[in-house]
Amino acid sequence: MADKLLYEKKDNIVTLTLNDPDVRNAISDEAMISAIVDALQRIKADYDVRCVILTGAGTAFSSGGNVKNMQRHEGMFAGGVYNVRVGYQRGIQRIPLAMYDLELPIIAAVNGHAIGAGCDLACMCDIRIAARSARFAESFVKLGIIPGDGGAWFLPRAVGMSNAMLMAFTGEQFTGEQAFEMGLASKVVDDDKLMDEAMALARRIAVNPAYGLRMAKRLLREGARTELATLLDMSASMQAIAHQSEDHKEAVDAFVEKRKPVFKNR
Repeated sequence: MADKLLYEKKDNIVTLTLNDPDVRNAISDEAMISAIVDALQRIKADYDVRCVILTGAGTAFSSGGNVKNMQRHEGMFAGGVYNVRVGYQRGIQRIPLAMYDLELPIIAAVNGHAIGAGCDLACMCDIRIAARSARFAESFVKLGIIPGDGGAWFLPRAVGMSNAMLMAFTGEQFTGEQAFEMGLASKVVDDDKLMDEAMALARRIAVNPAYGLRMAKRLLREGARTELATLLDMSASMQAIAHQSEDHKEAVDAFVEKRKPVFKNR
């Protein structure tokens, strides 16, 4: 059986490819959930990584939940009310927790349909680049359900509350251009340019020191939920650590000497 998730590391950049095109890269099956969570934990532990790209194999980014499994009440959709609740908690909800816990920047290269939980998966990433063929839909209401994977938390932070409600209440699909207009996508590019654009952005990020990137992302995450005084105290502590790093010294020396820095993640 083919790997559900392809893991490729080149230099300081990891590319993750959802690899179940027969079900349009659905992410509700246990094998796919575990593959995603394990890959994110592997990346977090690798201090040589500075940026991550997430995309999908075939014509879809991700179709979200496996609707046929919903119909058959299989997998995480099996059983009564209690069973389904636990199925979500022990199943797909592991993905948003692992994504939120990832300290490194992650770019979603949305190569096609990002539907339901697939749309939410894109929202869990820090930056989204959309192919012209991309389609986004917070489509749960069309199936008589709600975003059970954390979309109600991630989507408003990506597009604002009004646009989030527009997407959630209609369940309709939005094009890459529409996603760009509402801030869901940072850029829309031709399909054959998508991975080149995502890699070019990843390289622009990856030239910077890994520890600085990790701490900057942590501060941005904390800034969305904590008071200013608390964030300032955390910033001061992290800044003190950063000032003592070898990479900071190298960055300052390179700036003064007008050369490119060589970072060693120390």
